[in-house]
Amino acid sequence: MRIIIVEDEKRSSRGLKNLLLSISGECEVVAEVSDGQKAFELILCLQPDVVFTDIKMPIMDGISMIKAVQARGGVKTRFVIISAYEEFELARQAISLGVVEYLVKPLTLEDVEAVWKRLQEGETAAFCGEKGQTDLKSQYPDAHPLILKALDIIQCSYATKLSQKDLAENLGISAEYFSFLFSRDIGENYAKFLRRYRIEKAKILISTDAVPKDQIPYSVGFSDPKYFYRCFKEETGVNMTEYRKTKR
Repeated sequence: MRIIIVEDEKRSSRGLKNLLLSISGECEVVAEVSDGQKAFELILCLQPDVVFTDIKMPIMDGISMIKAVQARGGVKTRFVIISAYEEFELARQAISLGVVEYLVKPLTLEDVEAVWKRLQEGETAAFCGEKGQTDLKSQYPDAHPLILKALDIIQCSYATKLSQKDLAENLGISAEYFSFLFSRDIGENYAKFLRRYRIEKAKILISTDAVPKDQIPYSVGFSDPKYFYRCFKEETGVNMTEYRKTKR
């Protein structure tokens, strides 16, 4: 597994590297960088499997870096946040971006080993290329090319704030035209489709116990847990606890 460590404190970076190397011989740290901008460039170039990143860094912080990577689309890299206790609110923002693993400083062998095990087992959700994931485009082969591109973006960035307006701007068309194309080719409006897709991702997380229950809403793109719980029941007919029981 190829890894990039993004940490502006050399001692912390070196300590994490040593922990990872002591845990598994399959770990290859391909780069250590001290700011998010350099990391962003290296991620696009090296396409690592996992990036361990601090939040507060010079030039570009960890959250901005993750957003920049997501905006490019098609990147299969998974992210693990390294956070101090006082940065918990920032860590919650990272969770809303689809980052479902984070380590709290000071790092311990036990904590890093637990995260590493989940990464190896493929339980941590990725932005793209999730284990067992079906390509959305293959389900709508006759859709307009712009809608196929939109499906790629949704598949990679469903855990982000992905408004119809922003997606239309990304595609270079008006929100009205995007809405028309999407409803025509997909068979339902964008908001309903995205909500249903996010709930499907949540069902996977619930079934695998990949993340703590209270983090699931943020992990699939919901900023309001109460709204997520309501949507989940509307989509599945049961609440999360009942759904989990059916998967045991």
